[in-house]
Amino acid sequence: MTEHAGAVAVIGEALLDVVETGDDEPRLARPGGSPYNVALGLARLECPARFVGRLSGDPLGVILRNHALRSAVDLSLCVDAHEPTTVALVELDDAGGAQYRFGIDGTADFRWTAAELARVPTDVGAVHFGSLASWTPPGDAAIAARVGELRAAGVAVTYDPNVRPHLQPDGAAAREQVEGVLPLVDLVKTSEEDLAHLHPGRAAEDVAREWLGLGPCAVVVTRGEAGSVAVTPEGTFARAPRPVEVVDTIGAGDAFMSGLLDALHRSGRLSRAGLAGMDWTEVLDAAGLVAALTCGRAGANPPRRAELGR
Repeated sequence: MTEHAGAVAVIGEALLDVVETGDDEPRLARPGGSPYNVALGLARLECPARFVGRLSGDPLGVILRNHALRSAVDLSLCVDAHEPTTVALVELDDAGGAQYRFGIDGTADFRWTAAELARVPTDVGAVHFGSLASWTPPGDAAIAARVGELRAAGVAVTYDPNVRPHLQPDGAAAREQVEGVLPLVDLVKTSEEDLAHLHPGRAAEDVAREWLGLGPCAVVVTRGEAGSVAVTPEGTFARAPRPVEVVDTIGAGDAFMSGLLDALHRSGRLSRAGLAGMDWTEVLDAAGLVAALTCGRAGANPPRRAELGR
């Protein structure tokens, strides 16, 4: 056993979000990337988090490293990459909703090899993956293979597809990418927006129930202003959202994911056996609070545990 045994390992991309403000002021650049945000959120909630990313040595990569270290994210499993950092353009609508456009050609986050991923040990408490790195070649196959090995070794696996229509314009192909990894997964967190792109015209809960048949113990769907729902073999658990004055929604889904993982980790439920037959009410509420606090301020800036007020 290592000194980091029991931590949550998070595999995927780290990038810079450049926010389009719609005026003549300089653009705002903030650290981001869904898996990076999840690891940051976990660490701020005082849940041990190990980020597994390919971090560039360029100036933007230095910003990402320093930002994560200030929140006590363990970066010892990261790869020192020579490719440049990925950048995303974020456009906000009048309600603070975010739309993303990514520049991914030749960047560091998608060049994973089996040898690089072998550094993720089998004594982690859980492994989370998803988003761009989970369905962007050439590294997506290596990630899926290592996740499968970890699950076979008894590690709980969680997944957030974080679909991006700009990069996955073919909904049928995107559906094949996402659903192809579900047999490797114990818990899925997705969104109504994801499911609308993957299964247009179908009810989100119907798709979630279908996904249960592919392997997961539970599928959690975030529904924006309608809150969230956990669909399980034992039943459906729906929760209302936390009221919040939204500044923007950047990182909201990632904050929800980190809140969900933290609540499961603290309750001793972050395992395949632990997920079975549980009452999802408290963990959904905990995740909703973390997401609401993040929506109440600019950018992917998840709260620290002291801010939760409980």
